[in-house]
Amino acid sequence: MYIANHTDDYTVLDTGSGDKLESIGGIILQRPDPQVIWEKSSPALWKPHAIYDRSQSGGGSWRFIKKVPEKWVVTIGGLKLCVRPTGFKHIGVFPEQSYNWDYMMRRIQEARRPVRLLNLFAYTGGATVAALKAGASAVHVDAAKSMNDWAKENVKLSGLENAPVRFIADDCHKFVLREQRRGNVYDAIVMDPPSYGRSSGGVWKIEDALFGLIQDCVKLLSDDPLFFIINSYTTGLSDVVTRNMLSLCLSGSGKIESDTLVLPQRASDIYLPCGTTARWQA
Repeated sequence: MYIANHTDDYTVLDTGSGDKLESIGGIILQRPDPQVIWEKSSPALWKPHAIYDRSQSGGGSWRFIKKVPEKWVVTIGGLKLCVRPTGFKHIGVFPEQSYNWDYMMRRIQEARRPVRLLNLFAYTGGATVAALKAGASAVHVDAAKSMNDWAKENVKLSGLENAPVRFIADDCHKFVLREQRRGNVYDAIVMDPPSYGRSSGGVWKIEDALFGLIQDCVKLLSDDPLFFIINSYTTGLSDVVTRNMLSLCLSGSGKIESDTLVLPQRASDIYLPCGTTARWQA
């Protein structure tokens, strides 16, 4: 397991019966998690400020038990990030990714040279902020302008508004192909591809589109690359799958490792699974 211990203002308080109970900057949220199929360890703890209720149609909504700010700022993995409960359950921060942010920052700082990072399906920009904080320049690509705006807010919160970063609202694969034509290269690539989505490039299905995207991304790596990270939250997609894709596309060069990202539950031996990571380094 890849255990994310560097989460600062975030704690998993308890899990059970299909839900997780989280403290995020002192605000207690209860959110569903389909992998939590065990019983609660501490039922008395379950007094959240807000609960996200799933609907039978697949959507859901927040039920506020106590007053909750529209948004608030937390520190996770040493980064200042904005939390905002959304209508689709997410809150804009993914604390388990602090494991990857630590790795990225260390590799960038150890390089002791200018580093260019490409962040695809970049969402609210945790990886972007981490790269900038470590001294890299970054290109942040997400099809949703609203996510790019959120990422810009996170960059400013960490005092990095003057750092070298470009925010691109575009289909990720289309952008990668254009970068090939322009002759641009990157020393590091990180991506968080969704299971399914729509953009100007059409319908994205991870099982159909991911391998081709990785093949094209490899063509953007510089002559002295640092790393290539693939995160996945697609249920049933093993980390071995993304590991194999990296191995095939990078012709067996470098070092590849993969595993499940987990968050520790407070004062217990329970770990909450939070997707997978596969990463290649030269």
